[in-house]
Amino acid sequence: MTLRKDLLDRIGKKSNAVRALFILIVAMLIFATGSAVRAGLDGNASEGQGDEDQGHDVYAIGLWGDFPYSDVQATTGVPNLIADMNSQDLEFTAHDGDLKAGNSTPNSTTPTTCSDALYVQALGYFNSLKAPAIFTPGDNDWTDCDRASNGGFSSLERLDHERLVFFSTPFSLGQHHLFQQVQLTPTCLGVSGNVPCVENRRWRVGRVTYATLNIQGSCNNLCDTLPDPAEYAARNAADIAWMQETFAEAREHHSVAVMLISQGDPGFDATDGTRGPLRNPKTLAETDGQPDGFQTFLLALRDEVVAFEKPVAYVHGDSHYFRIDKPFLNSLGQRLENFTRVETFGDNQGNGTNDVNWIKVLVDSHSREVFSYQQQIVPGNRVAVPAP
Repeated sequence: MTLRKDLLDRIGKKSNAVRALFILIVAMLIFATGSAVRAGLDGNASEGQGDEDQGHDVYAIGLWGDFPYSDVQATTGVPNLIADMNSQDLEFTAHDGDLKAGNSTPNSTTPTTCSDALYVQALGYFNSLKAPAIFTPGDNDWTDCDRASNGGFSSLERLDHERLVFFSTPFSLGQHHLFQQVQLTPTCLGVSGNVPCVENRRWRVGRVTYATLNIQGSCNNLCDTLPDPAEYAARNAADIAWMQETFAEAREHHSVAVMLISQGDPGFDATDGTRGPLRNPKTLAETDGQPDGFQTFLLALRDEVVAFEKPVAYVHGDSHYFRIDKPFLNSLGQRLENFTRVETFGDNQGNGTNDVNWIKVLVDSHSREVFSYQQQIVPGNRVAVPAP
């Protein structure tokens, strides 16, 4: 089936980003009429293959993000990391955002502003991964692009550009493609007004449900150079709806666990103001005087985690400190035993490739906790202690 010529003519008069989003929507509607997409929507294999759990009870995935932040990370660290991932059998990989540092590097030889070249570089990285490559945007590659040091771009225009480059089809990136559900409603904001939040994705592998959410640092776009409350409000409502729908689908399909992947560190308590927002762990209200772009999402997330009962992993980057912990409390101050925060390695540009590493997650649907974690220290990226 092809798009009607009159539709194409009308699309052609719109911006590239809007045109790509329109084509994506139409393509998904066309694709949805076939049995292949039915398998993809209900299933988990690459290229919309069937929904068999067999062979997907035990597998591994790779998590990374907040790279590259310097020339040496771009030219050496990330290629070493990708080669290390490619040497292992991974069901998919996921980059949790930030394709560059928060500010550009003077006289850099690789893209460090929010120019189009930055996204071309990133696309090359993702498509050099053998396994399906998942990506969710980071504040450094769109909300913070309005900083003068990053080129003074419109942050909304840069997000539209990311939607065009990375999210113009219902498939992942990488050398093998994974079909994903794409959020169409509620809508987010783009330069031209309301647009689908096509960066928010959902998929299943075996008996585990996964989703990405466009949640950012910089107070989730409520602080920094040019905060945008209207953009935040639309996207936050969409993120909450997508998260809630993810748990609903997980229950419908009897998933044994859920993993959510985003960029921003929302802060869960008052213990670590050097890395994330400080907040009252019972009310989840931010207590450090900054605009709170996360409380409503966290309150909704907490309700879903408690109701789901089974393991929930929340993956993020942003604060550049590898950790796996359990910081989420209920309103009585009791720890949510089924919730685990996973923060990927990142940044440390002052020490070259010192922290350009990744996390391998072993997924076993027959295991009580489902997820187990292995830090993967890339031998070629070691700085302080040489590889044995």
